[in-house]
Amino acid sequence: MTKKERALEIANILEHYFPEVPVPLEHTDAYTLLVAVLLSAQCTDERVNKITPALFDRANNPFDMSKVPVDEIREIIKPCGLSPRKSKAIAELSGILVAQYKGQVPQSFETLEALPGVGHKTASVVMSQAFGVPAFPVDTHIHRLAYRWKLSTGKSVEKTEADLKALYPETMWNKLHLQIIFFGRKYCPARGHNPHECPVCSKYGRAELFKE
Repeated sequence: MTKKERALEIANILEHYFPEVPVPLEHTDAYTLLVAVLLSAQCTDERVNKITPALFDRANNPFDMSKVPVDEIREIIKPCGLSPRKSKAIAELSGILVAQYKGQVPQSFETLEALPGVGHKTASVVMSQAFGVPAFPVDTHIHRLAYRWKLSTGKSVEKTEADLKALYPETMWNKLHLQIIFFGRKYCPARGHNPHECPVCSKYGRAELFKE
């Protein structure tokens, strides 16, 4: 079996277990998704979803958010961690969206990644989930799973993204990255993982997973 054949077999397993995958972060438009993804850095989606209602009640668009004092944003988002950096980024990018983009979230990787606090992974999530542009956002969880499943060497997140994009057609990227996330949470966690019981690892996992 070739690597690409194995990759497609794994995709079939993911499709079986998660034929429908909602966007994990609650949002109403591209702007609220952008802010939510920014907040999710080193924080769980569940916690972000508990914090954003209060934040978006205060301001749910860049025009209003740019007028909220940074200290106030910081206080609201404190449970998400890294609040000094994240609150500053939210305030600054909101101001930029108002000043340069008429309050609209730009629809290109280059312009998104130029915004404060927005890296390639965040831009990829927004491009794929808000605008439907093919992208394969790779976080630490997808990076770990791609290595476990022998889809990538695990040398870097950038290498994992390139490997996954080479293995799967663009039409699969946006859904597949969500399927990997949901599957990993339920069947292939970082800790307490039993590879013998995992529907993917039991068939395609690395040999070292099964060593005592």
